[in-house]
Amino acid sequence: MTTRVLIVDDQAMVRAGFAALLAAQSDIDVVGDAADGVQGVELSRATHPDVVLMDVRMPEMDGLEAARQLLSPPPGVVHRPKVLMLTTFDVDDYVYEALRAGASGFLLKDAPPADLISAVRIVAAGEALLAPSVTRRLIADFARQRPAPRKDRESLRLNGLTPRETEVLELIARGLSNQEIAAELVLAEQTVKTHIGRVLAKLDLRDRAQAVIFAYESGLVTPGDR
Repeated sequence: MTTRVLIVDDQAMVRAGFAALLAAQSDIDVVGDAADGVQGVELSRATHPDVVLMDVRMPEMDGLEAARQLLSPPPGVVHRPKVLMLTTFDVDDYVYEALRAGASGFLLKDAPPADLISAVRIVAAGEALLAPSVTRRLIADFARQRPAPRKDRESLRLNGLTPRETEVLELIARGLSNQEIAAELVLAEQTVKTHIGRVLAKLDLRDRAQAVIFAYESGLVTPGDR
């Protein structure tokens, strides 16, 4: 199956470079590119990409607002692509907010070409790009800056998890991969995947990225936890 990708970035050279790299892959089809968030939203609604590579800082409409519009579309708009944020900064306020809005992760613009290709495939498959240590640092940093008391509604949602599912959520929030969680809890990796699926379904979360944000903001995990 071919993954349809839209590139949204205000730098023409970045758009051209990413497009050439991705279009060279047999399983990726670049359906268009846009120079700002307004154009990106319009083009996404017209072309229905599977993944949108979204720059954070752009004129007219920044990547955060564009991601919000794509991930929480108005009534009548059914299509919701996966959104992968692009940034030149390893810690960026907008990226954290984009994860809260439902983006599937972020990637540094200076990452190796192979990482970009891999990121598109990972996000298209429904996974979140949360493995790099820089992502763990970003989420922890912004959670520390925004201490959020546990809300009654979120506490009730947490109470719906089994003890094992709660353990899995904690380990997701600490940035562990499925393999690492399996080793930590002495479980088969497939069992971990099953638990993660149930956690997402019970908490009504789209993916791993939202699970991490939820764990911090509900108070289940606090910055500095190990």
